[in-house]
Amino acid sequence: MSVGLLAVVDDILTAALKASAKTAGVVIDDAAVTPQYVQGLSPARELHVVWRIALGSLFNKFVIIIPLALLLSAFAPWVLPFLLILGGTYLCFEGAEKVTEWFGVHHVVEDTGARDEKKLVFGAVRTDLILSTEIMLIALASLDPDFGIWMTLGALVVIGLGMTVLVYGAVALLVKIDDIGLSLMKNPARGVRRTGARIVAAMPAVFKVISIIGTVAMLWVGGHLVITNLAETFWHGPYDLLHVVTHAVESAGPVVVWLADTAMSAVFGLALGLIVVGIVLAITRLFKRNQPADHHVPV
Repeated sequence: MSVGLLAVVDDILTAALKASAKTAGVVIDDAAVTPQYVQGLSPARELHVVWRIALGSLFNKFVIIIPLALLLSAFAPWVLPFLLILGGTYLCFEGAEKVTEWFGVHHVVEDTGARDEKKLVFGAVRTDLILSTEIMLIALASLDPDFGIWMTLGALVVIGLGMTVLVYGAVALLVKIDDIGLSLMKNPARGVRRTGARIVAAMPAVFKVISIIGTVAMLWVGGHLVITNLAETFWHGPYDLLHVVTHAVESAGPVVVWLADTAMSAVFGLALGLIVVGIVLAITRLFKRNQPADHHVPV
């Protein structure tokens, strides 16, 4: 009995490890996107916010994504590409919105304070829902179809838990590196203090780079999601163009192919995201214009 159980556990872990390898790109994107959500918070709140986002990510995976993915793959697999198109479009919108902010376009910001923190967590969990959906669907597609429902569920649970710990553990370490630097600056050894000072001085630039990487990652992942799933539904145009370009540079090696795929997906994602941003801004302005103006009666 125990030998059989161990064999099952070993099969689940082996399958989960193989499937996880194919999700590495999205996991890196997830880890790059998340730190920007804790920027501007007080150091005392950073780990608390990361913990709340991690709990939201676990909720996304175990309560929403895994049950829904298993049900849809069993009874309505044709729905999954359309859901991924919607999710990818939202990522493109978020990425394009951040790009427009770099060029001075300011979007509506809610009140500061406790509400701000809730909004940050909600936004991070909402983005995580889309990234986690791609992670889990890639993992599901990588598992053996004859694995069985319970073995598949076990492998997805292991992948979901492992990826959450990996991503948010890395994020927690990243956002607290400056505190580590400050601690090193108090060390009696001069060399250690210098190292701490360099870490603290470097962190603003590091977070700026991470913010850029996170934005590009949203555009890349979102664009790739839309291109791939459009091809599986009703429009092959973008995918065929992507295939022609990657095939043309195939002789240059897999790294160049990956870079070409990533660049084209990001450009497509930016173009799609800018269209959505424009539509949202137009609707928002139209809505504000149609709202009655406040009339203040003098006392």
